[in-house]
Amino acid sequence: MIEIIDTRASRVLIGAGARARVPGELADRAIFLIATGSARSAADALAADSAVAGRFDHPVVHTPVAVTEEALSVLCDEVEVLVAVGGGSAIGLSKALSARTGLPQVVVPTTYAGSEMTPVLGETDGGTKTTRRDPALIPGTVVYDPELTVSMPAGLTLTSALNALAHSVEALWAPNATILSDAYATESAAALVDGLPAVLDDLADIDARARVQQGAWLAGMCLAHARMGLHHQLAHVLGGIYDLPHAELHAMLLAHVMRFDLPSVPKVLRRLARVMGGDPATVVADLAAAYDGPTRLRELGVPRAGLADVADRVLTAPYPNPRELERQALIELLDAAW
Repeated sequence: MIEIIDTRASRVLIGAGARARVPGELADRAIFLIATGSARSAADALAADSAVAGRFDHPVVHTPVAVTEEALSVLCDEVEVLVAVGGGSAIGLSKALSARTGLPQVVVPTTYAGSEMTPVLGETDGGTKTTRRDPALIPGTVVYDPELTVSMPAGLTLTSALNALAHSVEALWAPNATILSDAYATESAAALVDGLPAVLDDLADIDARARVQQGAWLAGMCLAHARMGLHHQLAHVLGGIYDLPHAELHAMLLAHVMRFDLPSVPKVLRRLARVMGGDPATVVADLAAAYDGPTRLRELGVPRAGLADVADRVLTAPYPNPRELERQALIELLDAAW
């Protein structure tokens, strides 16, 4: 059998202090700067050395179309490149603006969301989250600096890393998995599970932060190469209906989806058990349980009576999944997370 594997062309700068190289990457082009509140100081430092033609500091999780339209209204004609500094909300808005304007992107992730490496854009409108894939959405330059992740508190560090791990795990059982995506996913999972406990033990450990960031980068590559499945669909449906925090949602769902799907993919189970050093779902559940915040859907305000509607929406247009999806089984999975 002949496989066709599309690789993604992005320029990646990675390492402590890499953010200092951003102005050089911009080559004096006029920029539109997008920054999350938590990344404001890093954005301010970048702005001081760049030709800023506009700035937007209010990206929102799940990339609401209304917020994109607001940002478009202040994006002037002289802008030559979009620069996003922050987590998934900043990078999502950058992609949404690029999709509408054709402007190139330089992104500086400060969390482990991973969307910077993908051709995927998820947008929310009227309580529904839709996704699209287009290679043109991939940022041209990505700058990874572990020093920019040190300010992440323990809770966000944990949920963001588990968000990244979800990309790796689901890529291993994707219907279009390849030897390349398997390699990315395996090394990513190993890096995240190995590095995360050390980071949580010492949030200022740059070497451990770098290890987790490398895992998150590879997890983003997984998401770029492999199709999303049930885990991501559940997150998209729940996030769209109830406007839930993205990373927390992934963190609380992942172990439940792994228990649901791993028996159907014994090769993936064995691979993950090898790199995680134990039962994969249990390892992930133990990590998730350390979160000092909501760990159940009910704690996010999801009504138990709404779980059947979530299952029905998934079954209306299911993402590919190794286990056949049945309504009652989905409701039971959601109830366990609830």
